[in-house]
Amino acid sequence: MRWPHVFAQEGDVALSRGSWLRSAAEPYASLAEAELADRLISRAQPVPTAAPSQSLHSQAAQAGSALLEVDQVSIDYVTDERVLRATHHVSLQVHAAERFVLLGASGCGKSTLLKAMAGFVPVSEGAIRLAGQQVQGPGPDRVMVFQEFDQLPPWKTVRENVMFPLLASRRCSKAEARERADLYLDKVGLSRFADVHPHQLSGGMKQRVAIARALAMHPQVLLMDEPFAALDALTRRRMQEELLALWEELRFTLVFVTHSIEEALVVGSRVAILSPHPGRLRAEINAHAFGLASGGSAEFEAAHQRIHRLLFDEDRVGGPSTETASTSPHQSTAQALRRVA
Repeated sequence: MRWPHVFAQEGDVALSRGSWLRSAAEPYASLAEAELADRLISRAQPVPTAAPSQSLHSQAAQAGSALLEVDQVSIDYVTDERVLRATHHVSLQVHAAERFVLLGASGCGKSTLLKAMAGFVPVSEGAIRLAGQQVQGPGPDRVMVFQEFDQLPPWKTVRENVMFPLLASRRCSKAEARERADLYLDKVGLSRFADVHPHQLSGGMKQRVAIARALAMHPQVLLMDEPFAALDALTRRRMQEELLALWEELRFTLVFVTHSIEEALVVGSRVAILSPHPGRLRAEINAHAFGLASGGSAEFEAAHQRIHRLLFDEDRVGGPSTETASTSPHQSTAQALRRVA
């Protein structure tokens, strides 16, 4: 899986969809392309640093509106033989500093919807808006972390990997990029590994570098597509702990895709449940009451079972469930689960 494309802003040196800046957040297509990018970076003058995402968060909060809006979005994959609908009329809102989880079985379109939020996949119907502006394509205001471990150019050190998107997008000078890289490597516990190369890291450590690189960009929204699915159970648990600790400190806006009910309840403050073929929004659940220590509790197990019924039982009985779930300390049992028509 390749990293998201990041395109230049107005005033940058001549760049296009096929040019080197696309590698600001993905591995290069070739070593020659990488060398060209490094030469261009060395000659480029830095542009002013983009405003941190917190300023946009405060604007959205003052306006009382969602930071990210998905409005009646349908996404089709078109082939020579047929049109395959991945999602159908999905609407949801993600507010600033929220941990929003997209949960569903394989084939429900959750990763496709996340890629549409990132701007990689066009929508067939509806619109996706970030801070009121329609998403037209990829950009550094949305950074994505993928499941695969090969997200890091192997010829760059850990520090250089974190610095590179900042330099390629010209959001920082080289000194500022190094300072910010060191800051976020420290936050993910990898300061001692700043000068090593990716092949010297474990899978979990590589994911920490990818998260540090994403957060160093100060994105308005951090998008994560099953980032811990390929890790062993113990490392996955540790990464969940570290992600939540980072969120407690930085309060970034997170959209997180998973097919694990337990992970959805632990990581998310709100969970959107998608039905498959095509993906429709079946329900939303508030999960503020749950955390890493909730596993095994009666309330956690009850919520787990209710979500399981929403995901699978409806398909057997052929109709919508009337099940309700209480997952928030601030809401009654009937209010915690909002049915979506």
